[in-house]
Amino acid sequence: MSITNLTPSQLRRAAELKEKIDSLEQELASLIGSSAAVSGTVATKGKKSKFGPEAIARIRAGQKARWAKFNAAKGDATSAKPAKKIKKARKMSPEGLARIRAAQKARWAKVKSAKAVKAN
Repeated sequence: MSITNLTPSQLRRAAELKEKIDSLEQELASLIGSSAAVSGTVATKGKKSKFGPEAIARIRAGQKARWAKFNAAKGDATSAKPAKKIKKARKMSPEGLARIRAAQKARWAKVKSAKAVKAN
């Protein structure tokens, strides 16, 4: 269930429970004597980065270049490069179309005559 789908009364109840949990964690920490009692929260281990700052900079630069290329191809006005002009499809000449139609008619005539011979 998402937090955005909760009613105001459910949100108040959740906040009360969170405060209760925090106070119980503090009480437990004070009984145990850990450093969590001083800070007021349970100490969590920090997430170790898998990449160094230089690697992250290279990754960011590459991703920025990929998006710039994508936006340029899309024709976005904010992109750095102008979009490439798309070539129009070639149109077939009437003579070429007539040759293709004649050849196709000849092929079909050949197929139909072969079927007629087999049928007899």
